[in-house]
Amino acid sequence: MTHRSTALITGASAGFGLALARSLIARGWRVIGTARRADRLERVESELGEAFLALPGDITDPAHRAELAEIAGGFGHLDLLVNNASRLGPSPLPRLADYPLNELELVYRTNVIAPLAVLQFALPLLGADGVAVNISSDAGVEPYPDWGGYGSSKAALDQLTAILGAEHPDQSIYAFDPGDMRTEMHQAAFPGDDISDRPEPATVVPALLRLIEQRPKSGRYTVADFTAGVAR
Repeated sequence: MTHRSTALITGASAGFGLALARSLIARGWRVIGTARRADRLERVESELGEAFLALPGDITDPAHRAELAEIAGGFGHLDLLVNNASRLGPSPLPRLADYPLNELELVYRTNVIAPLAVLQFALPLLGADGVAVNISSDAGVEPYPDWGGYGSSKAALDQLTAILGAEHPDQSIYAFDPGDMRTEMHQAAFPGDDISDRPEPATVVPALLRLIEQRPKSGRYTVADFTAGVAR
């Protein structure tokens, strides 16, 4: 029987996650997709057909993660994990001195704790042949005013990714910064602004596919590292 590559994508109902799911399925993959908005995820399932398995739920919910682990484990393997689901935080973005701590806790639960929890069950399924990707942001590197909540959570995710790579040298574990994109979350960060000059998520997907295909050493990469198809 021919092996069918299987991916698990969080935040798969819109934006970059949806664009990636479409691209992988067009290449013959099976995609397990999760997102909080069940209605959106059902529309994706209707569009993409039987190759897309929709599992709506909140990635911060341990019961939902247990369901994902059971479904992924039922296939016996994973070829790709993409932790794409993220929480921006309040909009407009508040400065850290005024940041509601209950909101900051939600940002960290979504952007740091949940990706690690997913990796904890996914790494054994990925093995030495699979690839794990945590979607990062330049806000995790640059100290942009008003981006302290989201940015610091992505900085924590970057460090978590780097340590996992060091602890699992036989596996491919990456942080990938896709840059600014024309997404609903990016619009929420700039309420009322025109963000039509940002690239569509589908235009960024080929860079991530090159990362997956080329498999450089584990680490943090940006879309610019793969726009020419050559890793740094």
